[in-house]
Amino acid sequence: MSRSGEIIIKTYKPHSLDISNVEIPPSLSPLLEKLAENAHEVWAAQRIADGWTYGAKRDDGDKKHPCLVPYDQLPESEKEYDRKTSAESLKAILTMGYRIEKIR
Repeated sequence: MSRSGEIIIKTYKPHSLDISNVEIPPSLSPLLEKLAENAHEVWAAQRIADGWTYGAKRDDGDKKHPCLVPYDQLPESEKEYDRKTSAESLKAILTMGYRIEKIR
């Protein structure tokens, strides 16, 4: 806040990791799909906890959403959104020098 009580808003500029040259190895494809499914499940659980229910069309006022269905029933475009988000996380992990290994 300034001295006069006005709120000063600074322009936010996101600075994510540069993952532009990172390839997700094919061996991690099953992990990517499970992470995408989990991302949907977490999102759906929060929506339901907030009082949302399934609706054929999205209606924010009535808290209805067409994607409140199991992951395997989502349109491919919605699955792709979850995959992209999960892929960004996997690429960030790899960029930071971590190794992902399945132990069981």
